[in-house]
Order: sequence, then structure tokens, then C-alpha cells
Amino acid sequence: MKKIVFFLLAGCIVLGSCSTGEAAASAAAKMFGGSSQALLFLNCRAVSEDEIEFEFSRAVSVKSLNFVPEFEIALIEDGKTVRVRLKEAIMPGIQITADLLAEDENRNTVNVLVPFRSRNNRMPSLVINEVCTEFSNPRTEFIELKMKSAGNLGGMRVFILGNTNASRQTIYEFMPVEVKKDEYVVLHLRTVEADCIDEYGRLDESGGRNSSPTARDFWIPGSVKLIHKTSMVYVLDQDDRALDAAVFSENPDSWWNRDYFADAAAFLYEQGAWKSADGGIGSPADAVISARTTNTRTINRNETAENSNTSADWYITVTSGATPGRPNNLNRFSN
Repeated sequence: MKKIVFFLLAGCIVLGSCSTGEAAASAAAKMFGGSSQALLFLNCRAVSEDEIEFEFSRAVSVKSLNFVPEFEIALIEDGKTVRVRLKEAIMPGIQITADLLAEDENRNTVNVLVPFRSRNNRMPSLVINEVCTEFSNPRTEFIELKMKSAGNLGGMRVFILGNTNASRQTIYEFMPVEVKKDEYVVLHLRTVEADCIDEYGRLDESGGRNSSPTARDFWIPGSVKLIHKTSMVYVLDQDDRALDAAVFSENPDSWWNRDYFADAAAFLYEQGAWKSADGGIGSPADAVISARTTNTRTINRNETAENSNTSADWYITVTSGATPGRPNNLNRFSN
């Protein structure tokens, strides 16, 4: 009976993240003379194309490990950080689930079922190139990316911080797809037509009013507004490094009226992704002023200039000047 009680109390099941049952594990450990600190799973990440690390609160030995999809394991190194080497490299940025059972020296166990992405060391350099913040059915809002080098998008994430709720920070994570230098990728921010499909194959597969037969089109499901005239858009790699950012404000205020905007401005400054004209942390006055944008009058990057990571790189194009998936319209809107 004691063995059964010990298993129920000390075993820790983690589904996707750290869910520990700390009080139960502590009580069991005290009852049977073990550690009073629960055994915790902390993190999982792919560190190379064929190596994965699992972090725990103290040293463990692996009792079983399986992956979905299946991969052959070459070596497992036990410890506080469990290192797993596979026999072959994995395609960059694919979704994987690990099912791992580990045990510490006091026979406390933790069962981890955690999803993660394979390592992508071939992410292209890129810039955010055009942004549409307004919806006019069936023309959707969109974020256009321009590739500055060839690579693979697998595991790359797009964030949108809007002016409605800090917790509704939109994340779109790309599945693996090869891209070429100077190729355009358009992320449409809602789906309102049945023939709008993600183009992981041919460039002309997707329908939809703003889709392009010469660019890669991807679509966020649903019809909820995700971007506003005051928004921050940024792209992160698997190490949370900003590959590029664009900051918009409807009004040139002296400072952000919400703390999460100020925090994001500081993060983008530290990452070297967005700054004021004088090289400091960007305020609304240092953003692209978006008050006069419409569904066809979009925010465009000057494609002929070097990226200065400031609002000087940007302009509002003329009415009917939106060009998702194509080179930007050079004609600028004037009041």
C-alpha cells in the first residue's frame, strides 16, 4: 500500500508546461524521508538540428523517452539538464511532442508531455515591408514581410501588440517552408473567404482579394480585428531575438498611455529593432503616425533605403496604393 501512495503523491504529471503538484510531492517526500522540495520540470528546447535539452530542478535519470513523430535516439545524458542526441538531423521548425519519464535520486518521478519546435538555424534575415491596419470586406488587414536572404521560416513568430488588451498579443508561428531572397510573404490577419489557404507549396494556391500569385500568402483563422492604428509588430526567432519591428501610433503623444506599450518599446530598443530618431527608446511621437491610413492607403517601407529601425524608413502610400505581395507603391499620401 505504501508503494501505491508514494507513486500517487510523488509522481508529477506535466502536460505542455510546468504543472507540478508541489504540495503533494513535498508531503510524500517528508513521509518517506526524501527531499521536501518537489521535482520540477522547467523547460524543453531544441539546441541544434539533432540535439534536445530538458531542464529540471535537480538531477534526474531518464526512464523512458518517446517522440511524436518518431526519431531514433543516439544518446541520452542524464543530469539536471538532460541532453538527448538523435541519430539524424530533423527538418527545421517542425512540431514535435516529447513524452519523457524521469526520476531523481530519491525516486521522485515526473512524467512530461511537452510540445516544442525543432531547431531552425536557417531563418532568413527579413524586414517588415508593408502593413495594413484597416479592414474592408473582403480585403483583410495584413503584414507583409520581405526576405533579405534565403532560408526557412519554420518556428518564426509574428507578434502584434494592440491598443485594446495586453493579454491579446497575437502570435503566428510559421511551419517549415523554404523562401528565397527578395521573396514577399504576406500574413493576412483574418480569413473571410473560403479559398484562402496557406501557401506552403505553390505561390498561386490561395484565393482571397488581397492574395498574390507571386508571393506566399498565409491566413490567421477567424474574423476578429487583431491590429489597430496604434500597434507594435515584431518578428522573433526561436531565441526570442527580434528580427525586425515596426511601431505605429495614431497620435504623436509624448509617451505611451499603457505600461505594456512602454515595456515593449524598451524591449525593441534593447534588441536594436526600433528606436527614436536621436537613438533612444521610441515614444508614440517616434512611431509611424497612422491616423490617415485606410484599407488601401497602407503603411509602406522605403525599399530603396537602408533599414534605420526608425520611423524615417516608412511612409503612407496614396489611396488605392496597397500592394500586398508586390513591390511597394512609391507614391506617397499627402494631406
